Amino acid sequence: MAGPPSRLELPQGTLDLLILKAIALEPQHGWAISERIQQISNDALQVQQGSLYPALHRLERRGWIKAKWGTSDNNRKAKFYELTRAGRRALDAQTGAWRALTAAVDLLLDTP
Repeated sequence: MAGPPSRLELPQGTLDLLILKAIALEPQHGWAISERIQQISNDALQVQQGSLYPALHRLERRGWIKAKWGTSDNNRKAKFYELTRAGRRALDAQTGAWRALTAAVDLLLDTP
């Protein structure tokens, strides 16, 4: 039996949830967010900069994250993103919705 595909395509809206989760514990800069998503997913999910930064700007416009300039681990100036209170609520709501959706899909897929 073949293993999972080397790279998974994300359903619409999933990237926002992954970004919110990636910065839930501490502020992260863009590169670190994409690295965290890739690391936690065992390299199954790779977020390209062309998708990441528009998503970060979208989340910022929604008021779910805020950005501050800081210095990265390699001593470079970088924008660090962190959750706002509204972002924490959105993360909780989207996590619940995602779990309900995947449970429903699992039921359908497991039906003979």
